Amino acid sequence: MTESPTIHSSEPIPKGDADDAAAVDRLHATYAQLREELSRVIVGQASAIEELAICFFAKRNALLVGVPGLAKTLLVGKFAETLSLSFSRVQFTPDLMPMDITGTDILQENAEGRREFHFMAGPIFANIVLADEINRAPPKTQAALLEAMQEGNVTVLGKEYRLPAPFMVLATQNPVEQEGTYPLPEAQLDRFMSIIELGYPSEDEEVEIARLTTGAEQPNLEALLSLEQIVGFQDLVRRIPVPEHLYRYAAQLVRKTRPGEGTAPDWLLPLVSWGAGPRAVQSLVLGAKSRAALHGSYQVRKCDIQAMAPSVLSHRIVLTFAAQAERMTARRIIDRLVQGSD
Repeated sequence: MTESPTIHSSEPIPKGDADDAAAVDRLHATYAQLREELSRVIVGQASAIEELAICFFAKRNALLVGVPGLAKTLLVGKFAETLSLSFSRVQFTPDLMPMDITGTDILQENAEGRREFHFMAGPIFANIVLADEINRAPPKTQAALLEAMQEGNVTVLGKEYRLPAPFMVLATQNPVEQEGTYPLPEAQLDRFMSIIELGYPSEDEEVEIARLTTGAEQPNLEALLSLEQIVGFQDLVRRIPVPEHLYRYAAQLVRKTRPGEGTAPDWLLPLVSWGAGPRAVQSLVLGAKSRAALHGSYQVRKCDIQAMAPSVLSHRIVLTFAAQAERMTARRIIDRLVQGSD
């Protein structure tokens, strides 16, 4: 995701006072500090850091995709550390059961010698949860995680337990080894706002990675925000205004991915068999709001929607066999759609 210059709109934000405008400025400054702090341990991956921050302040979940060894776990853990949030990592395996994630009731003896059931919380009870290699777990376990993401709570033996706030799930899929795995179906992929792709570092970055990771212990990062400040910024993102024509632009962009409705361009018809649904429009607008606030803008701009389109739409379209045979990727198709909508 390319960096765009900060553009401050003269339009007021909905509350009608200067408080929200000042809050946007503070969030923009904090985001700059966040990137600087993470750069002490994460080399490169600027685009992934930005997309991760956008999803977090939009209160949405994301998929992390990349080959092993690209510091996905380190990135998520250090991101949580800079925000003073609890972090939990779950390594998904073929024998992982739903209760291994959500927790379960266990029988314990109380002070009076009587046995009672007590709930033992699972690793999902954290502010940021990394579901590592989610495609290795059986569908029932995947469904338990996705239900918790959707509902914000878990149900164990008929009792509901609320998950902490803020709450975010970042799931990784190993794109290399697919034998014996259960890739998420399209309907479940749609529940993730963005897909964050981590690429190989440049040669200079790889040298710097070797220098950092083979020397002294990694530094502890400074906590930049309190829990109350985080919740306040997440609420602020929802109040970022969107001009009416950009709501329509986002909807039209999504509708162009649907080959069966007469809204898609001719070149896309042989490449896409299934387009993005209405949830994509919601994610596109909400992601654009978060990006605008992080960049210090008081309202959503067209460039915010365009910048979010590849990560929001790529995992929501299904390519045809012809597209796969031509080695066409979903991201390239979305990029072409965006360029054609200028």
